[in-house]
Amino acid sequence: MQVFEFRFSPKKQSDSVFDSFCYTPKTAYEKRVGNLYMVGALRNVLPQNERLLEKTARVIKEKYYRPSSNNPEKSLKESLKEANIFLQGVGKKGDVSWLGNLSFATLSLKNYELNFTKVNDIKIILLRQGQIIDIDRKLKFTDVSPWPLKVFGNIISGKLAENDVIMVLNEEVLEKFKSENLLNIISKIRPFSWKNLKSVLDKKNEKLLNVSGICLMIFLTKEILSGKKETISPKIPKKEFSFKEVFGPIVELFKKIIKKPKFLTPVKKTRTKPAKFSNIKGQKPKLKLNRNLILIFIFLLFLIGGFSVFESQQKKQMEIYKSDLGKIEDNILKAENYLALIETRPQAARNANFLLKESWDKLSPYLEISATLPKTISDQVISIFDKISKDFAKLNNVIEIPDPQQIFEFSAKPDGETQGFIAQKIILSNNNLYFYSPYSSSLFELNLSSNDKKIYSVPIAKGSGVSAADLMDSSIVLFSKSENLVTFRDGEFGNIIALKNPFSEFNFSNFSSYKGNFYFLDKTTGEIIKYPYLGGLKWGSPETWLAANAKKPVDGQSMAVDGSVWVINKDQSISQYYSKYLQKTLNIDVFPEPTDLSKIITSNNLPYLYLMEPAQKRIIITDKSGLIIKQFQSDKFDNLLDFTVSGNGKEIYLLNGLKVYKITD
Repeated sequence: MQVFEFRFSPKKQSDSVFDSFCYTPKTAYEKRVGNLYMVGALRNVLPQNERLLEKTARVIKEKYYRPSSNNPEKSLKESLKEANIFLQGVGKKGDVSWLGNLSFATLSLKNYELNFTKVNDIKIILLRQGQIIDIDRKLKFTDVSPWPLKVFGNIISGKLAENDVIMVLNEEVLEKFKSENLLNIISKIRPFSWKNLKSVLDKKNEKLLNVSGICLMIFLTKEILSGKKETISPKIPKKEFSFKEVFGPIVELFKKIIKKPKFLTPVKKTRTKPAKFSNIKGQKPKLKLNRNLILIFIFLLFLIGGFSVFESQQKKQMEIYKSDLGKIEDNILKAENYLALIETRPQAARNANFLLKESWDKLSPYLEISATLPKTISDQVISIFDKISKDFAKLNNVIEIPDPQQIFEFSAKPDGETQGFIAQKIILSNNNLYFYSPYSSSLFELNLSSNDKKIYSVPIAKGSGVSAADLMDSSIVLFSKSENLVTFRDGEFGNIIALKNPFSEFNFSNFSSYKGNFYFLDKTTGEIIKYPYLGGLKWGSPETWLAANAKKPVDGQSMAVDGSVWVINKDQSISQYYSKYLQKTLNIDVFPEPTDLSKIITSNNLPYLYLMEPAQKRIIITDKSGLIIKQFQSDKFDNLLDFTVSGNGKEIYLLNGLKVYKITD
C-alpha cells in the first residue's frame, strides 16, 4: 500500500486550512483494525479553531486504536461518536463558526475492506482499471443536528481490489482535475507509481498554481512502500545570510595554503661537515617556528578578516535599511499633508490613498522579517506600520467599537430558554429578529421591543434545515435544502411551495428575492436562475436569467438583488449585473485589503452596499460605485456568522457566535 499526498497552495493564500492524517498500525492490537486515513478542510478559519482539524483527527485516531478494538467498522463508528462529543464541546463554548465550513472524510482500510464517511464537500473517488467511480454518491448523509450536536453520521462499507486507487480531495481541486482531464489521465497510469504520477501533474503545474486544497491518493498494492508528499505552489526566492557565502573563499584559500605552504617547501639534503661557530657575546639562538602554530595563526587572521568583511556588509545593509525606511517616512508625511486637505480638495483623498498604499507595499517585506532585524530598525518598522495604520483608518472612515452593544446571547444548553438552538443565520422583519440554521428545522424569534422569544418548527425543514431566507413584502420566505419554499408572517406559516429543479445538477449556493421574483445562484456554473412571480403566491417555471454570452459569476460568494444583481466574486471584487449582462466590476479600494468578503446586503431602498468580512472583524459600507462610506470594526467581532440591516439602513444586527450585537449608525 502506498500513499501520495499533494497540497495545492497559491501564492495568495485564502482563509482555508487543509490537512491529511495517515496512520499505519504498529502494535498487534492496532493491526486488528488496519489503516486509518483522514482528510479535512476548514473554510473561513478564525484564530480559535486553526487547529480544529488536527484536534478532531487526534480524537478519532485515539478512539479507533484503543486496545479493545477488533472490528474496523465498529471501531470507526465509536471513534466518530467520540468526535461528535468533542465537536459538541467546542460548540458549547460558543465557537460554532466551523459549522457549515468544516469538510472532513475518514476512511479505514484492512485487507481491502473499506469503511468510510464524510462531511460536506470532500469527495471520495475510486479509480479502477481506467474507470472513475464516485463511491460516496451512495452515502446517505444525515444533516447536522443542533442538539446534541451530531456532525458525523452514516458509514459505507465496500470491498476493494489490488491496484485500486482511492482519491480523497476537496471540491475545488476535483473541479480543476476534471477541467484539465486529470482524472482520466491518472486513472490510466500504468504502472501506477510516484514517478509516473508526478510526471503527469508536473505537465499541468502552471494550471494548478491557483488551486487551493489537498488530494490524498491511496494505492492498493501488496508491496509496503513509503508515502510521498508534495506541495504545488509558486516558488518565492528568499535571500538569507550565508556563512558559506562569506567565509567560503577564505576557507578555500586556507585549504590551498595547508595543501602546499610555500614556507615549508622541502630542501634537498646534502652531507656537509659541521660548521664551527665561535661564541659571540650577547647573540641568541634562532627559534624554530612550530608549523601548526603558524597555520592556526594564519587561519585566525583570515577569520578576523572574514568577520571584518561581514561587519562591513552589515553596515552597508543598515545604511540600505535606513535609506528605504527614510523614503517611506517621507511618503507618509506627504500623505498626511494630503489628508489635511480632504475637506477642501476631494482629489486629495486619492493622492493620500496612493501614497499610503505605496508606503505599505514597500514596508511589507520589512514587516515579514522584522523579528530578524536589529532592534533599532525593527522598532522603526513597527513605528511606521502604526503610522500607516492610523492614517489608513482616518482615510477609510474606520469606526472602532471597543464595546459593541450586545442585545442577546444564545445558550447551548438544551434546557435553556433557547433550548440548545444554535443559530447560523439572521434576518430582520417587523421589529423581530429571526434566526435559523441549515442544520435545524427550527425558527427562533426575538422581539426587539418586548424581548419575547418563541421557537417555531418550520414545516419544510424537517430533516433538512433552513438554507436561506429573504423578505417579500411583510413576509419572510424560507428556503430549504429540499428545494421547497414556505412563507412566514405574524407567527404563521403559509402553504409549502414546491419549486421545479432548473436542471439536474443544480448546485444552490445563494438565494435572494426582488418584487416577488426569486433568484438563485449556482456558484459552480455561475448561472443565475429566476422564478418569475405570477401573483397569488404562485411562481412560474425557472428560467436562466443571464444571457448566453454574458460573463458568469463562477465561484460567487454571495448575492443581493435590488433591480441589479450584485455578486461578491472569489477575488473579492463585486460584479453588478443588469438586464442579463455584466455592467461593471467594483474593486473595493479599502484598507486593509479585503480577503474574506462573505456576504452582501442591499435593496432598492438603500443607497449603499453592506459587506461582511469575518477575517478582519468588520462591516464595510460603500456606495454603489465602490466608494467607501465607513467601516465598523471591533475585536469582539471574532466569530461573525451573519448580519442583517434595517429597512432604513440605520441599524445593523450581527450574529457573532452565540452573541447578537447591534450597531446604530
